[in-house]
Amino acid sequence: MTLTPKETALLKDLKGQERLCWEKYDKYSCDACSEELKNLFSEMAQTERQHYESIGQMLSGTVPQMPAGLQNENNKWCKKVQYNDEMSRDIDRFLCSDMLASEKHASSLYDVSVFEFTDPAARKALNHIQAEEQQHGEKIYAYMSQNNMYALD
Repeated sequence: MTLTPKETALLKDLKGQERLCWEKYDKYSCDACSEELKNLFSEMAQTERQHYESIGQMLSGTVPQMPAGLQNENNKWCKKVQYNDEMSRDIDRFLCSDMLASEKHASSLYDVSVFEFTDPAARKALNHIQAEEQQHGEKIYAYMSQNNMYALD
């Protein structure tokens, strides 16, 4: 695959965003107060590393093979957490809010990129990664909602 200068710039932006997300998930998995959130963030960090590697492949001219579909997890894993104190809950709420904002930003970068790429296989790969980013947002929202951390006002 031969990249246009615009496609190269978009991929560099995406690669930087993926690295930031994976580093934040790694850090936040250590900082989280609940084991459930530690595990969730650790799992998402692995996926973000895979995205980073996929974008790196695309920068070198190779479109990575993507799985046929997404795992439909329905957030059944998400349960109400019993926090020992309000401070711990506030820490986890902050971490979730920050990562939800990061996922929204990453998803919007992928949205623009999908429309800018000329290669259909590249668009399909970017669309797949975007869908996984949206799943991350859905999982974070489910955790926050289940634990009364998501304010609608």
